[in-house]
Amino acid sequence: MLGVRPSVASAILIGFGMIVSATLTPLYGELSVRASGMGDCDLSRIGFASPEELLSLGDPTLNVFLFVPFGAALGLVGESRHTASLIIAALGLPVAIEAIQLFVPILGRGCQSADVIDNLTGLVVGAAIGTVARLLRAANAAGSGQKAR
Repeated sequence: MLGVRPSVASAILIGFGMIVSATLTPLYGELSVRASGMGDCDLSRIGFASPEELLSLGDPTLNVFLFVPFGAALGLVGESRHTASLIIAALGLPVAIEAIQLFVPILGRGCQSADVIDNLTGLVVGAAIGTVARLLRAANAAGSGQKAR
């Protein structure tokens, strides 16, 4: 369906599942409270996290790390007829997650612009890792006379 190896498709689905389960499941006790209306969105940080924030292993670091496996799996895709669609969907995912957190307050989640930036950072870092791994594998296969799969 995606035009990729089954192992890469599995990695994409696992990465996506990790993201959804970590960001869109209700926080403990929230379903027992009837929330109505729209939540709030914290727009206090629109740029990258500072090195101090990333080294403190707090929310910014966790938001970056959450998207690295998904990005790495996407980096392994290479050129296929679905690559552009996958990239567009992946880039829209952090925005969609924050929109859901904003418009579905019963989840007890907070919409934060910083999360979008951190998630995109993790996606790009992961994609770079996956791309380098794919290119090294192809170069290794070419050097040994085998076709990279």
